[in-house]
Amino acid sequence: MNRYKNNNIIGVGRDVLSKPKYATSELCSQIYQACESGEIPFIELEFKSGDRLDHLASRYYGNGLDWWLIAAASGISWWLQVNEETRIKIPNQDSVKRRFNL
Repeated sequence: MNRYKNNNIIGVGRDVLSKPKYATSELCSQIYQACESGEIPFIELEFKSGDRLDHLASRYYGNGLDWWLIAAASGISWWLQVNEETRIKIPNQDSVKRRFNL
């Protein structure tokens, strides 16, 4: 089964951040700025060899489709080109939902 085929139906219910349609460049920029200004709490870690943003999202949010949220907070434009030792920000998901009415 193609895991991308049904993205529009994944996350119905509690986890509204699953829907990729929210990952607009404007929203990503706003999330980045909110983390930079301290409006949204986050944890920071170093990206290591073998790490993937979707795996980090699954570990911290319970949903790998929210990788774009980590990318937005970290200022990463394309998730497949994250270098080792890059500092990654993992924003608090509930804070993002409240701040941006998601």
